[in-house]
Amino acid sequence: MLTISRETDYAARIILHLALQSPTQRVTAQEIAHHRLIPPSLVRRLVTRLATAGLLATTRGIEGGIALARPAAQISLLDVVEAIEGPLVLNTCTEEPQFCPLMATCTVHEAWVRARRMLEAELRAVTFDQLARQEGGN
Repeated sequence: MLTISRETDYAARIILHLALQSPTQRVTAQEIAHHRLIPPSLVRRLVTRLATAGLLATTRGIEGGIALARPAAQISLLDVVEAIEGPLVLNTCTEEPQFCPLMATCTVHEAWVRARRMLEAELRAVTFDQLARQEGGN
């Protein structure tokens, strides 16, 4: 089964929660955990990974908290998937074709490449400002 990890799903929930806040507002990991039904220890770990990827900004102290590192319109679902899962790879031949002994005669390779490009394009087109507007309208 081709599936994203639970961590990727949670990371998307974290980014969405922050996209629903005002751009200057910072929230705590506890608040995110409570509102998005994510274990607090996992929120902290994912926030660290998302911050390392340049998607979140964290500030310590009384006035500190977590916020988006850039506008929600500039953060795509692909950004989140790649921050947690790494690059999309449907088959290793799409990333390392030199290691496939069948590359010269394989007709499936290009299908995998096209499918990956389509999935990347779709995930890149979904931005968190769009998702926040959809959730805010509910």
